[in-house]
Amino acid sequence: MVPMEQRRAARRSVVVECQVVRERDFRLVGESTLDLSPEGMLVLTNDRVLTGEDLLVSFRTPILGTWFDAEARVARVVHGRRPGDFGRALGLRFKRLDRIAKSLLEASLSTYRPSPPSRAPRVDYAESVTRIIIGAA
Repeated sequence: MVPMEQRRAARRSVVVECQVVRERDFRLVGESTLDLSPEGMLVLTNDRVLTGEDLLVSFRTPILGTWFDAEARVARVVHGRRPGDFGRALGLRFKRLDRIAKSLLEASLSTYRPSPPSRAPRVDYAESVTRIIIGAA
């Protein structure tokens, strides 16, 4: 079977200082990341936050120590019940992060190891069937 490629950027296992604020009530919902990529981050939280909620994020890049601001949306809520979970966390996808910040972030993350996948890769069944048919012809 052919694995489905879903991620656009590799996540890196890096803990950075951040401030994640819910946009609707300006409540602080997170202050530390578990991983980071130019497309988003996984941030620890103690609060109940819904998938799809908009957030304001400020974070410090790992090597430069420069603070960046971004708008993000909750893409996934980790409830901390699975083996390997570090507790309740939010998977955030950046909605807005300027190009310079994105480039600097990519450069500073290149020295960190990729985050291990938390689940088995999904299978692209359509591509698998196509390859079987082409191979059988």
